[in-house]
Amino acid sequence: MKFPISLVVLVSLMMAASSANAQFVVAHRGASFEAPENTLASFKLAWERGADAIEGDFYVTKDNKIVCIHDKNTKRTSPGTPVLSVAGSTLAELQQVDVGAWKDAKYAGERMPTLDQVLETVPDGKQIFVEVKCGTEILPLLKPALENSSLKDEQIAIICFDKDVVRQARKLMPQYRVNWLTSYKDGKPTVESIIKTLQQTGATGVGSKGDLSIIDQAFVDTIREAGFEFHVWTVNEVSDAKAFASFGAASITTDKPDVIGEALSQ
Repeated sequence: MKFPISLVVLVSLMMAASSANAQFVVAHRGASFEAPENTLASFKLAWERGADAIEGDFYVTKDNKIVCIHDKNTKRTSPGTPVLSVAGSTLAELQQVDVGAWKDAKYAGERMPTLDQVLETVPDGKQIFVEVKCGTEILPLLKPALENSSLKDEQIAIICFDKDVVRQARKLMPQYRVNWLTSYKDGKPTVESIIKTLQQTGATGVGSKGDLSIIDQAFVDTIREAGFEFHVWTVNEVSDAKAFASFGAASITTDKPDVIGEALSQ
């Protein structure tokens, strides 16, 4: 069953885009080209750079806290320190790890934020795309965290590659947009199979890898005409961003929200 997108959400997207950029720009893991990804420093910089929304990645810790990190462990973003798995560590243990110095010495001391801390950075009129990087075990924790935050329903979108997470998130939290994420290999999934997945999961839209060898105007039109939103990630080249904007993408996720936002506003 396909769930309709509320008018207030569509109006919110259009107002945010028209007030900031010609296109709705989402800061990928914050302003992650400049600042260490998935940190409060990166998210705050994204707002300073004029992003319409931020996107962050989330896992569940050993003691059932939701933390912001892309990988299953701390190896990549905390080089030179003992590797901790997120699922096997407590929040206190994870927040002992420096997740900023790897990017630049000026970010030394940045700690892995919780979901609550990230939500608190979102200003009025802005949005957050919450990417679930684990499985459905996060959903009973995610629901109260989002509902008890100060954000309005239309400020929140949940995104995930896992079809079961998308399906269950829509059932548990129907007030939020939930987008299924996909990339491509050997031309698959096709646009027809994407639409089938969206219908089967109840997703409100698709978040597609920004692959111009796959995506064209007809591709986007087919998805939109089926009643779904089309979003694209992670686009850092201005020419590519302009192409996706011309196709009618609802949002463009980028590591460079200032560069892409400025280019698309012209």
